[in-house]
Amino acid sequence: MLAPYKDDLFAYPRLLAEADGGRHFTVDYQSKRDINARDAVPERRVNQQYIDVGVRRDQQDLLATTEVARIPHIAVGKQQNARFIVVYLYGQGGNRRQGMDDFTFGGNFNRIKNLAVRNGGLYLTTDFSDFAAAGAKQVASLIALYAAHSPGAAVYVACGSMGGGICWRLADDAQVAPKLGGLLLFGSHWDEKFLSSRAFQRRVPVFFGHGGDDKVFPVENQEKFFRSILSKAPNYPARFVRFETGSHGTPIRMSDWRGTLNWMATAR
Repeated sequence: MLAPYKDDLFAYPRLLAEADGGRHFTVDYQSKRDINARDAVPERRVNQQYIDVGVRRDQQDLLATTEVARIPHIAVGKQQNARFIVVYLYGQGGNRRQGMDDFTFGGNFNRIKNLAVRNGGLYLTTDFSDFAAAGAKQVASLIALYAAHSPGAAVYVACGSMGGGICWRLADDAQVAPKLGGLLLFGSHWDEKFLSSRAFQRRVPVFFGHGGDDKVFPVENQEKFFRSILSKAPNYPARFVRFETGSHGTPIRMSDWRGTLNWMATAR
């Protein structure tokens, strides 16, 4: 689905371990290499070779009016007849601009913007009121709006940290679940209700990226939930990448957008 773009720069570091039949990977992570050597200003501005800001020509800050609310959001790529749609939902303290920042998180948001534009897709970030039912309804209505303009596009929803609360609600949303191509959880939490959701019944692929030293959501808890999915459905398309010694925000910086989305597009 996605052609290569800066794959050598964003490739995972050394693989330390593999488990669960090739579904769980432990990856070497070192802050001195993966932050200090990668960023011109650590955690604030990545080195220039990791980004291409020309993609901003295809970026618009917009306000959508849906049946639920007026929703500020940012769109990059094709707003009509997109091949695929990727939606990023931030965590506590974030906003729609976080997932559009070209320079932070090692340039990884700039990469997904470029991947969307270069492959005929659409990338969206949006504001929402909370991480519970109201916020989920707002995001669902925005997804429905854009999905109607691109009826053949699968929708991939990526949730950072507390944003996972919306990911899990969308998994059982009657409007959104049939359109889902995958869920991506970056340093997020779990929800047992997923195991009885519409998305689970449709075998929607799930990716977990998690820091091995996450102090907010301990990695062992998310690994336990990941394995509960495999226990209930041994062939379920789920994948876990553990960034050893990584912190809460590490998966947003380090997760491979292209590899993950290409896997999801063929996994079901």
